[in-house]
Amino acid sequence: MQTKTRMNVYFEPELLKKVEALALRRNVSKSAVIEAAVASFLSADASERLEAVFARRMDRIGRQIDGMDEDLAILGETLSLFIRFWMIVTPPLPDSAQASAKAKGTERFDGFLQTLGRKLATGDRFLKDLSRDIDSRRNGGEN
Repeated sequence: MQTKTRMNVYFEPELLKKVEALALRRNVSKSAVIEAAVASFLSADASERLEAVFARRMDRIGRQIDGMDEDLAILGETLSLFIRFWMIVTPPLPDSAQASAKAKGTERFDGFLQTLGRKLATGDRFLKDLSRDIDSRRNGGEN
């Protein structure tokens, strides 16, 4: 007959809640969950598991970077199209109108910066909305 030795350990409350939840789901004691976790941690294949965890995390980071690449490409294309359009439709100003145009431009730019600051503070991002719209159209869910 195998005997077990009692050991008192301390856990962060959130970790203990996870242990208790797993024990309930598996219908085993908390001691069994903790014993299995420690045995797994100390086993020879622990490094393989750790490598698998890192591989999954790296894959997720890679997908996030791919999404950022797409966002950056959209941003660059949007900006270039806007600049091209603006240059085509904006007539040159006579010298007499330059000063008032500069003052109005400064006023509009200040308004733009305020709006941009509000949008960044709320997390309401144009590229997120645009990406969702593009994805829904790609998946056939046009609204």
